[in-house]
Amino acid sequence: MIQSKNMIKTIGDKMILKGISLEIDGGESVAVLGPNGAGKSTWLKITAGLLKPTEGELFIAGKSFKKDHLNLKQLIGYLGHQSFLYDHYTPVENLTFFAKLYHLPDPGDKIHRLLDEVGLSFFKHEPVRSFSRGMIQRLAIARAILHDPEILLLDEPHTGLDQQAVQILNQVIQRKKKEGVTVVMATHDFPQVMSVCDRAVIIKAGRVKDDVSLQQKTADWLYDHYERQAVQ
Repeated sequence: MIQSKNMIKTIGDKMILKGISLEIDGGESVAVLGPNGAGKSTWLKITAGLLKPTEGELFIAGKSFKKDHLNLKQLIGYLGHQSFLYDHYTPVENLTFFAKLYHLPDPGDKIHRLLDEVGLSFFKHEPVRSFSRGMIQRLAIARAILHDPEILLLDEPHTGLDQQAVQILNQVIQRKKKEGVTVVMATHDFPQVMSVCDRAVIIKAGRVKDDVSLQQKTADWLYDHYERQAVQ
């Protein structure tokens, strides 16, 4: 579903990605791990179409992203550090706006179901500027899955969430996995990785350091393995 070939990204005189080659099959749930500055967020943004690579190729569903990026972006839901929400709009108004961008017909019922799923039904007509960080993240989750993407890209999605919001997010991810959605999550949260991911890719200094299955593994094993890779 996702194929990154020799992905290089240079910003100014700094090379952020140094030849990332990575394949993720349809329906996989993959954690991307690495220290701050390793290139995780940059790779996710390139895959989401928010940045262009300096060199290398990206294929989504077997098609060149460079040649067909407008159509391929429709397959992707992205949840990053920015919510992309309008703070003077209500949740209903925000999701209605994004539904129009995705040309969704009659999205009203779906919007209300999503707001109920992320626990915001009581606040659906309140302006987003009055929301807490956790509430904004919940609404951003709804925005990311509004158009039923085949690929869900999550950049440190659990950061700043309370326990209830973490549980809501994990339930959304599990539901999407059951629907066959490909999930890629950059994170530092090892317990959450183990609860939702099947595989972990470790990136260090802009390169893929390791790629491991998480089947029959524990969070402690993953943490120890990650630490060993970090010092090599």
